[in-house]
Amino acid sequence: MALPFTVEQFYGVFRDYNAAVWPAQWFLVALALVAVGAVLRPQPWSGVVVSSILGVLWAWIALIYHLAFFARISPAAYGFAAGSAVGAVAFIWQGVIRRRLSFRWVPGLNAMAGVVLIAFALVVYPVWSAYAGHPYPATPTFGLPCPTTIFTIGLLCFAVPPMPRGPLILPLLWCLVGAQAAFLLDVQPDLGLIAAAVVGMGLLATTGQRHRALKP
Repeated sequence: MALPFTVEQFYGVFRDYNAAVWPAQWFLVALALVAVGAVLRPQPWSGVVVSSILGVLWAWIALIYHLAFFARISPAAYGFAAGSAVGAVAFIWQGVIRRRLSFRWVPGLNAMAGVVLIAFALVVYPVWSAYAGHPYPATPTFGLPCPTTIFTIGLLCFAVPPMPRGPLILPLLWCLVGAQAAFLLDVQPDLGLIAAAVVGMGLLATTGQRHRALKP
């Protein structure tokens, strides 16, 4: 597949982004930890908090990464930004305005998958990037599309059923787009998107079954 940029330009965008937004990366990680805490110790307002944080993360991807940085080397960034913005709106609409998203730790297969994906996004991803020869700052830090997608699907593993399908759609689509970087651009940690896609498809299928079961 022909790309409109070189591998060097691609990693250069990460370098420029990380230098420009520092230390915002730590703030984004802190938001992620707050969301995890809201899942582990659920309160009546936990769904709003988690949904708001996911909305902020996807809005950040749209505005700060795609439009401000990735658009410099690829016109596809404008489409990606629009999609990420739709993802942000889905979380705000379903989780904050309509209050249809709530999160809770329930032991089981979904919880195991969620823990693995969240740990991968926050810990394994940056370590693997460095080991693969792309240390900071020329690496996708948390808050950028691929690690954030894995984290998002990990959190959705803890969504209390029935969960609306809308918030799952954009992360699943990004799994298809982002996983290609593992092969075309040597972003090895993006292989994690394949596992995230499998988990996300399972959540989507289960959600569909639950919605059908609820119909009279």
